[in-house]
Amino acid sequence: MAATAQGQDTEVIVVGFGAAGACAAIEAAEHGADVLVIDRFDGGGASALSGGVVYAGGGTPQQRDAGVDDSVDAMYDYLRLEAGDVVSEVTLRRFCEDSPGMIAWLERHDVPFEGSLCPVKTSYPNNDYYLYFSGSEAAGGFCDTAKPAARGHRVKGSGTSGKVLFARLAAAARRLGVRVLPQTTAVELVTEDGAITGVRVRTLRDAPAWARRAHRVLARYSAKPGLYVPAVRKLLQRRVVALERRYGREATLTASRGVVLSAGGFIANRAMVREHAPAYRGGLALGTAGDDGSGIRLGTRAGAATAELDRVSAWRFLTPPSAFLGGVLVDEHGERIIDESRYGAAIGEAMIARHGGRGWLLVDAAIVRDARRGARGESQWFQWLQTVYLLRRGRVSADSVAGVARKAGIDAERLVATVEAYNAEGPDPMGKPSAFVRPLTTPPFSLVDVGIRPNIGYPCPMLTLGGLVVSEDTGQVLGGAGEPIAGLYAAGRTAVGICSRSYVSGLSLADCVFSGRRAGTSVAT
Repeated sequence: MAATAQGQDTEVIVVGFGAAGACAAIEAAEHGADVLVIDRFDGGGASALSGGVVYAGGGTPQQRDAGVDDSVDAMYDYLRLEAGDVVSEVTLRRFCEDSPGMIAWLERHDVPFEGSLCPVKTSYPNNDYYLYFSGSEAAGGFCDTAKPAARGHRVKGSGTSGKVLFARLAAAARRLGVRVLPQTTAVELVTEDGAITGVRVRTLRDAPAWARRAHRVLARYSAKPGLYVPAVRKLLQRRVVALERRYGREATLTASRGVVLSAGGFIANRAMVREHAPAYRGGLALGTAGDDGSGIRLGTRAGAATAELDRVSAWRFLTPPSAFLGGVLVDEHGERIIDESRYGAAIGEAMIARHGGRGWLLVDAAIVRDARRGARGESQWFQWLQTVYLLRRGRVSADSVAGVARKAGIDAERLVATVEAYNAEGPDPMGKPSAFVRPLTTPPFSLVDVGIRPNIGYPCPMLTLGGLVVSEDTGQVLGGAGEPIAGLYAAGRTAVGICSRSYVSGLSLADCVFSGRRAGTSVAT
């Protein structure tokens, strides 16, 4: 067992070792605290599986290198539209003002970035580019209100580079003396005189070596490729739980300064999703089996308040290929759903909330030709495979708009009227910027099924955004009446944060850094 289980005090315990937990641990250690991090697996969580995109602006070095003109005011104006009132104007302004400093802080801890600007609008750039428009900044209605700028800072690394982000943060934490106790599950918070003073855990620390190795391997493959094949994850996770039940031993860890909960969201907990966001069942759970709401439940059992638990980000990206931006997204009635240049989470929300998760992208032969030409060069491998699937198995075609509508089971008369309105001169009816409008005139016409449903060929990743209510100044968890709970802090997707109302790529990781650093500083000082 770790030294703390043998009676020695730890000053700070961090529950969950992803990006938020690592940032909390680093800040606490840099402020002189003795820090212990526990994690059910080996750390990383959803952060390590992510694309490694950090939303930042206001004039970062990478933006300047790429010739991107941005300001704190422009970043604030855009995020105010996206975030609504989920956090105060003061907190959002502080987030924007601190944004260049956040990138500098990450770079000081060896997280690499680069100012290579992606020339096309995409959901995620290929390995040639590490700065891009990661939200709806250039979409209609947004660019008219807030000056658009590329703010998606992708950590430099091949493929989805969240693994690089976490590895560098984890190494920085260990260099500062942070101790990590893996394969340890937080069971209950310890309370004394109204304050949180520790955590009761179940740990494999003293389990046989073979059991720890088996747990590690099963958890690794449950995370990935289990992320893409839920049936595999479910099978492997049952064996993980069996090892934990048989070989786990209970212990109590004490923390003289406090506990930070950073155990992720609850997208892997089907019961919680069914309770709080039933319309979002059936998507691809973006995270690990550890995103089961355990951190949120620990907090609520200690009297914490929650908010935004009904908010889920569902990603229905239409790009790459960028040529698809010229199509029109319609429902079964042949009506437009949304400006197709909007960010994928906005598209996903519109489809689920107002159209039952159903949708088809209407394109013509010219767009299909350009999509085939450009898809491979614009894509990561998984994006290219999805494009191949959509253009082969997910598409029906005909020589007329009415004909393809009848093939897909869509109202033909209304679809024809929708296309006529889209092709007409003047502003797009949905406000799509003119740069993305392409009149659909070249037969054959195709309807690509982009509906949100369980589909291994074209999955819809989802993650939860709500969590424990915290003080926006300190990250301290608040009770039902708004009172602070002594010794308890939360960060990342365990807590309500900047992205809890509306998500764009990079905003969750940026909030993990922002809220993790805030909680780590507060609990240590």
